[in-house]
This record gives sequence, C-alpha cells and structure tokens, in this order.
Amino acid sequence: MSQNLQTGGKLRPVDLARRHGLSTQAVRNYEEAGILPTAERTASGYRVYTPLHERALAAFLALVPGHGHATATAVMQAVSRDAVDEAFQLVDESHARLLHDRRTLRAVEDALRGLTAESAGTDAAGFRPMFIGPLAEELGVRPATLRKWEAAGLVRPRRDPVTGYRVYEPSDVRDAHLVHQLRRGGYLLERIAPLITQVRTAGGLEPLEGALRDWRGRLSDRGRAMLRGAAALDAYLVELG
Repeated sequence: MSQNLQTGGKLRPVDLARRHGLSTQAVRNYEEAGILPTAERTASGYRVYTPLHERALAAFLALVPGHGHATATAVMQAVSRDAVDEAFQLVDESHARLLHDRRTLRAVEDALRGLTAESAGTDAAGFRPMFIGPLAEELGVRPATLRKWEAAGLVRPRRDPVTGYRVYEPSDVRDAHLVHQLRRGGYLLERIAPLITQVRTAGGLEPLEGALRDWRGRLSDRGRAMLRGAAALDAYLVELG
C-alpha cells in the first residue's frame, strides 16, 4: 500500500499546503527538518509530493496539540530514520508527563480540601501575625522545617525591623499549611514550589479553584489530543508498512 501512496498521486507544495492551511514555505521547512519524507524532484528541480507526504503531515499536525511541537518533531524525525521504537518511547514519555501532571493536580486538590479558611489564613479579620515557634507548633513541625521551606522559597515571612524575627502574615500561614499538606502526601519540595507559585498568582485559595478547573480541562484536552495524534501516527505507520 505504501507503494500506491508513493506513486498514486502527485502533489505540488501548494497543494499540500492548502489542504492543511499552511504556507508552502512551512511545508518545505517540514521536509527539510525531517518531519516529512524527502520529496522527489522534477527535472526542473521542483518538489513532488505524494499522498504519503500528506499522511505524514497530517500525523505531525495531529501530534502537536497533545505532545507539543518539539516532541511531535522528534517523533516524526525518528520515524523518518526508521527508528520507530524511539518514536514510541518519545510518545510514552509524553504520556508519562501527562500522568505526572494529573497526579500533581490531584495532590493540589486534596491539599486544598484539607485546608479550612481558618487554617489557611484566608480570613484576615482579627488575624495576628505569627512567629516561627507558634506556627511550627500549630503545624506539628520543627522550626527548622519552616526555615528549610523558606530557603526553598515555599514560605516568605517578613522580618521584624526591630527584632529580626520572622513574621508570618495570613498568606504565609496559608502557604505553610499547603506545603505541610503536600509534604504529608509525599511530595518533594521541588515539586511543591510551582504549586505554591500558582496559589500566590491566583491571589488565594478561592481564585485557585477556578484555575484548577481550567487546569483539569487542559489536561483532558491534552489527553484527547494525544488520542487523535496516536490515531494519525498509526495510520501513517500502516501506510509506511
């Protein structure tokens, strides 16, 4: 069947480009990058594409939404080198990243459910700043643990200008409780850091709930896109034989 696709129809670069809403230069660039098989040339030097090239282009464009441009490029380049197992490994690694992202999201959701408005410090009315000792006692950790979290950028208490003591404001207490929940869930500090950044960027826990819904939706979209990419890649591999 691959022979039929190679010889069953001739396509100009503009034909291939128009079918996928691309520029002819983009098609040529994809070929030069090894995403598409090398095209034959006419006696005048013009490229001649076939339905097989169109199938390759369709596979690449289907892979991009789920895996990203760089991974999709690497997958197609591996196929062009006849290194199909390498292409499969790249796809597997991309799926592993998606699974990691799903688990991270679940950990954040679980941690947020474990926080009450009082423990998270979201109700600032009547709140008095805390020092490291009382906060450590509230969390059931040692003060040295809080200092370690601070060194990792997970909590950012201010310093009292007179005494030099650490002073934890409501947002600091919130961050400390969230870090504590995630640490209890087995998450390493380097994995917690970007999550705390999201909480700070969202401005607190309530706005983050909307961000988490959006995050969950994006993960679902990525998963669905990966399915479409896998189908298009498999169709291309079948035609290659």
